[in-house]
Amino acid sequence: MFDIVPHWLIYTIGFSASIFFTLRMLIQWLSSEKTKKVQSPASFWIFSVIGSCLQFVYGVLRDDFSIILGQLVSYYVYIWNLKAKGIWGKIEIVVRGVLWMLPVAAIILLIVNSGVVINNLFKNEDIPLWLIILGSAGQLIFACRFPYQWWYSRRHGGVSLLPRDFWIVSISGSGIILIYAIIRRDPVLILSQVFGITTYIRNLIIGHKEHENG
Repeated sequence: MFDIVPHWLIYTIGFSASIFFTLRMLIQWLSSEKTKKVQSPASFWIFSVIGSCLQFVYGVLRDDFSIILGQLVSYYVYIWNLKAKGIWGKIEIVVRGVLWMLPVAAIILLIVNSGVVINNLFKNEDIPLWLIILGSAGQLIFACRFPYQWWYSRRHGGVSLLPRDFWIVSISGSGIILIYAIIRRDPVLILSQVFGITTYIRNLIIGHKEHENG
């Protein structure tokens, strides 16, 4: 659908998304190491929103349904956490409106071009159906950690928290995505998932020690 977009620009967008996702995990990880408790800093959610916007665009440009699906599932949970952190209300109302409507606009774009989209996403000779299913399963599992995080946080007084099971789901989904990325030779996904798995495991360890000491 976007064959006129040069590959260098597509990968620039993709790597930019990975940089924001990596930064969010790096800041969260360092914050947790410093306090010896699993933290949910506001910057984690700010970078999540920025990275998600870029990653969604990357998925559309790559005709990659699994990436698009993953971002749609988790995007509004990021915004909820910004509200829980008291950040969302401080953002200019115009910017909030754009951020809120961005996925809706993207979905409308996909619907308007549904014929081309279906052909590119599900009949793409470069991505066999079984690989689309594998990647989508990984992204869906990976993204579902955020609805779970939202549910868990709501049950604990509406405070933004990152519970133990969040990291377990993260490792499971990330492992599947990494396999998908290696098969598809996607450097953007490989880079982000390798670093991500490392931080997920470390947070699981920190959380376990915190539970033992608490």
